[in-house]
Amino acid sequence: EVQLVESGGGLVQAGGSLRLSCATSGFTFDDYAIGWFRQAPGKEREGVSYISNSDNSIYYAGSVKGRFTVSSDNAKNTVYLQMNSLKPGDTAVYYCATSWGAPLYDNDWSKTSEYDYWGQGTQVTVSS
Repeated sequence: EVQLVESGGGLVQAGGSLRLSCATSGFTFDDYAIGWFRQAPGKEREGVSYISNSDNSIYYAGSVKGRFTVSSDNAKNTVYLQMNSLKPGDTAVYYCATSWGAPLYDNDWSKTSEYDYWGQGTQVTVSS
């Protein structure tokens, strides 16, 4: 059974940092890609970052580039999202998802339709 479990969310002041984790199981971690998404109340789910272990590609949304860093630990089958310089606009539920097809390109990675399995999400709240 494929599972993705996010953790690490919480309440933080603007300018602070959080590190989200996405623990995976039920599939060969090395062969698949992981995307991070977020959804704020009343807004559509948007892509935040992407990492592919098969071709080492990494992408970021423009709104988080330079502040967020995605990484993976293959030994732990876990992907991380280090979030620094957090802003109130980063407040959302954050999800990780796995894409089982070929590695995605820069114009595809942020599309929710490209992903096959999703975690339950973790809440990130940034206070001003």
